[in-house]
Amino acid sequence: MLGEEIVVRAADRDLHSGSFGGLAANPVQLLVDLLATIKDADGRVTLPGFYDGVEELSDELAADWDALAFDAGDFLSRVGLRLPIGETGRTGLEMVWNRPTFEINGISGGYTGEGFKTVLPAEARAKVSFRLTGTQDPQAIRETFRAHVRAAIPADCTVAFHGHGASQASRMDIRDPAFAAAKQALSQEWGREAAYIGAGGSIPIAGDFKAILGMDSMLIGFGHDDDRIHSPNEKYNLESFAKGARSWARILAALA
Repeated sequence: MLGEEIVVRAADRDLHSGSFGGLAANPVQLLVDLLATIKDADGRVTLPGFYDGVEELSDELAADWDALAFDAGDFLSRVGLRLPIGETGRTGLEMVWNRPTFEINGISGGYTGEGFKTVLPAEARAKVSFRLTGTQDPQAIRETFRAHVRAAIPADCTVAFHGHGASQASRMDIRDPAFAAAKQALSQEWGREAAYIGAGGSIPIAGDFKAILGMDSMLIGFGHDDDRIHSPNEKYNLESFAKGARSWARILAALA
């Protein structure tokens, strides 16, 4: 993942929109305009070189994922949505498991309190993140993104950046026999065929094990789509806890 916070500053104080509107730079407008250029109409990120290192899904994994019969509309319905958006020509599972993303995580500026105030803000902020795949270089993408932002800011305005982490994606070689043994153990415990998946969880240590020690990691977790990860009232099913423990007993026995 790559995280960035952008702070755009224009006038030396908040201005009255009746006196300066249409003439003075508006940092919120600058931010929303430039952030809107990061994706095109097909849902692809427009930054030069962004897709360097992104790999297509293997035939083996594509077949496994197709067998899961994932319904993107049904998945979204559990959070009050129904229409998938994203990269044109990609399946729902590809979008969340195998394709890089750009997301605006938060944006603020101007008057947001009770009532109404015709303010032309002096400052605006946005927090954005990229989910990376394959061998994408987070530092290279950071610099390209910052250059893109700087080019969109007028000369009499300023922009500052605060980085919030940058780590490469972790890729594991599932041809190792240990993965097949773990998959079989999981299938036995849960009574259904286990599958190799992608995931958007940020666990940089797995990549460090690979880069520094040359070791793959098996990231095996147990959870439900409705666990409300990172949301209020997050929960964890007792079945996930109990059968997760049993699964690891099976896996360790298989590896031994």
